[in-house]
Amino acid sequence: MNEVDRFYQDIYTEPSDVDPDTLRNLGPLRPMAGIWRGTTGVDVNPKAEGPETQAYVDHYELQPIDPQTNGPQLFYGLRYHQHIVKPGAVETYHDQIGYWLWEPATGTVIQTLAIPRGQIAMASGRAAPDARMFEIEARRGDAHDGILSNPFLDDAFRTDNWRVKVIINDDGGWRYEQVTTLMIRGADKPFLHTDASTLTRIGEPTPNPLMRG
Repeated sequence: MNEVDRFYQDIYTEPSDVDPDTLRNLGPLRPMAGIWRGTTGVDVNPKAEGPETQAYVDHYELQPIDPQTNGPQLFYGLRYHQHIVKPGAVETYHDQIGYWLWEPATGTVIQTLAIPRGQIAMASGRAAPDARMFEIEARRGDAHDGILSNPFLDDAFRTDNWRVKVIINDDGGWRYEQVTTLMIRGADKPFLHTDASTLTRIGEPTPNPLMRG
């Protein structure tokens, strides 16, 4: 029996007892809700002359959304915007939007990603509701956890794999460690493009719309 049949044999009927309080039902994503700043980010990226190491500053906002259903499937989630600059700079170094989702029935964490360089992706992994560390992964060509790039990126800097580890720290902050496996035109082996940053809370999350009434 596949997972869809195991959990969702009736694919039409929506759950009738959904708790509207997203912040209370985010599982391992709950500590990530809010507004965050990171000042120690490090990016190792490819250049023609070899790998470049770049420091960066993170602004990462994750706000709860109302519960989402696909028939019987139920997600709680966070809408996020990650904006990155070089230290002391104004110009955008990296901009990213998407959703972090938690599916309680299957213990699945999903992250969706869209960046304004013509690339989207979705990665997932399994975690316990109280997990303090979890990993998600996307693979080029995968029907469920996949990566799509515009023709230039797919030819010149093809993304074959994207893996993210999230670590919840004891001090209330959290850290992400990301590895993007690139196949660069003319190279004889993959390039591991890495990003890592530790985030400190600078603002609390706003309750999801259903909880504001």
